Amino acid sequence: MTLALGCIADDYTGASDLANTLTRAGLRTVQTIGVPADDLALPEVDAVVVSLKSRSIGAGLAVSRSRAAETWLRGRGARHVLFKICSTFDSTDAGNIGPVMDALRADSGEAVVLVTPAFPETGRTVYQGNLFVGAVPLNESPLKDHPLNPMRDSNLVRVLARQSRTQTGLVDLATVTRGADAVRARLAELAGKGIGAAIIDAVFDRDLETIGLVAAEHGLSVGASGIGLGLARALVSTGKVRSNIAGNDAGAVVGGPAACLAGSCSQATLQQIANAERVMPVLHLDSAQIVAGASEARRALAWARPRLAEGPVLIASSATPDQVAALQARHGRDATGHAIEQAMADIAEGLVQAGVRRLIVAGGETSGAVVDRLRIPGFLVGVEIAAGVPVLRAVGADAGEMLLALKSGNFGGAEFFTDALGLMR
Repeated sequence: MTLALGCIADDYTGASDLANTLTRAGLRTVQTIGVPADDLALPEVDAVVVSLKSRSIGAGLAVSRSRAAETWLRGRGARHVLFKICSTFDSTDAGNIGPVMDALRADSGEAVVLVTPAFPETGRTVYQGNLFVGAVPLNESPLKDHPLNPMRDSNLVRVLARQSRTQTGLVDLATVTRGADAVRARLAELAGKGIGAAIIDAVFDRDLETIGLVAAEHGLSVGASGIGLGLARALVSTGKVRSNIAGNDAGAVVGGPAACLAGSCSQATLQQIANAERVMPVLHLDSAQIVAGASEARRALAWARPRLAEGPVLIASSATPDQVAALQARHGRDATGHAIEQAMADIAEGLVQAGVRRLIVAGGETSGAVVDRLRIPGFLVGVEIAAGVPVLRAVGADAGEMLLALKSGNFGGAEFFTDALGLMR
């Protein structure tokens, strides 16, 4: 296998988002869970997205896991590696975006690295180094309230500078609109000043295409799926990859019971849960009871098992930001998050043991915990459910044939759960 593009994603839903974007742009793509074992059979593809659950762990561990993924990808011929992060740049001042970028930059030998979370299709744009969600800066939007990595500063030059050892500069929109040569010249200017990372503005898809052309000439870039789109289009337009845009359906019908799990506390997911209650049974878990012990997971499985034969069910641990903050104040942020993730993983394992083979998971941390528990080593990317969310067919899963959808909390329309079920057959 010789890869045109290698990608390292810092969570599983972000990896699915990126894999979906690359597939839509014409790259044959596989998403793996962790660094693949040598004996995992993978088809011939143009890109591999290695999914790590590294966004909210200790920076040192995130660095070592990311380096292992980079070594694997470079060993399969990937000249360019994209470190895929969240489009809201979720990262505290301790990392992990900065420390991982620094390590990968040192390994690749790059003088300066392009960095942007922009993805205009999903409403994320960067202007003058500031990240916008729709029409408002990130720190004024509801997305600022991530339970593990709250974002209170929209200026990414400042945010990255606080967590990186390298100096951070800016490639502004005026430069980007002048084209690839202007971007190259600006990068050379920054590198000459000893600046090793450059936040780059992007407001329209055409900006991503310019960024992709320049980034593909280097060994490393950092960003959300938008820069992945730019890279994919650059690889196709320069003839390095033959476009494989086709009907990328999910393959043979799997059938059997279906279930949905929601662990995200985003406003989008809370609305999706409310809408799902009109068409399927929904169980709302008591987050305080989850933190207190294992009884809520047992209660959820006892509730779900007799209902699965009648149709899909949804089990939600989602809570409002105020409720989450109160729990974190009593039990600690890390302990609260870990307890909820493991409870959802317990429930997922029990549902699969009960015969569920079509599983929809909302929330990045929840998705990571679930996929780890189910020991799924990889996925083939199928049809798109919503922007950034494809149907995934499990490769090498202990449970056999399975279809999954892993959704970042903020993604998908109001009827996401029913839309997903309609495509996962």
